[in-house]
Amino acid sequence: MRKPLTIIVADDHAIVREGLKLLLSTMEHVSVVAEAADGEALVNLVRTSGADIILLDLGMPGVAGVQFITELKTIAPRTKILVLTANVEPRTVRATIEAGARGYLTKSGDPSELAASLESVSRGEVYLSQSIRFAVSEPDRHQDPPAADAALSPIPLTRREMQILSLAAQGLTARETADRLGISPLTARKHRENLMRKLSLHSAAEVAAYAVRIGLPIS
Repeated sequence: MRKPLTIIVADDHAIVREGLKLLLSTMEHVSVVAEAADGEALVNLVRTSGADIILLDLGMPGVAGVQFITELKTIAPRTKILVLTANVEPRTVRATIEAGARGYLTKSGDPSELAASLESVSRGEVYLSQSIRFAVSEPDRHQDPPAADAALSPIPLTRREMQILSLAAQGLTARETADRLGISPLTARKHRENLMRKLSLHSAAEVAAYAVRIGLPIS
C-alpha cells in the first residue's frame, strides 16, 4: 500500500487553509497533518511533524521572504517546500527556487495544478505554475534601479513603497523622508502607515528587521 503524502498547510488566512484542506482531502494518498498561520508556528511544526511537504504562503506574518525557505531547509532538509502565493514577480520566483523550494504555485492558478505539483514535488522534481514558468528562463522585462528596488519582498511592493520602507528602516522621520523624496510630510506619513499596515508591521524595530531580511540597505 502506498504511503500517504503528509502535508503542512501554512497560510495566515483561515478560509484559505480550510479551502486547501478541503481540496487536499479529495486527493488519494494525501494527508494534511498540521496547519500554521505564521512563521513561528510553522517552524515549531516542522521540527516535530516530519511532514513530507510544506504548502507555504510567503506572505505570512513571521516569514522573512525567501530567506525563510533556507531556514526551513536547515531545520528539516528532507521536507520539500511548495510555495503558494499571490506574488508573480519573476525575481521572486527565481530566488525562491534557488533558495531550495521545490515548487511555486500562484493563488490565481488553476486548482488542478495543486495535485500535479504535489505529484512532481514528491518525485523530487521542480514544479512551476503555468503562469510563471517563463520566470526561470527569461530576464526581467525591465531593469529596476539598484538599492531599494533590488530587494525581494514576499508581499509585492511598489517602487515608492520600497523607498518609504528603506528610509523608514534607516530611522528617517516623516519630514526627513518627505524632504528626501520631494513630497509633503503628510503624504510621507500616510505612505508609511499604509506600508506598515500592508506588511503587518507595528514598530520601527519591525520595519528595520523586515528591511534587513529582504536585503534592503539601512545604513
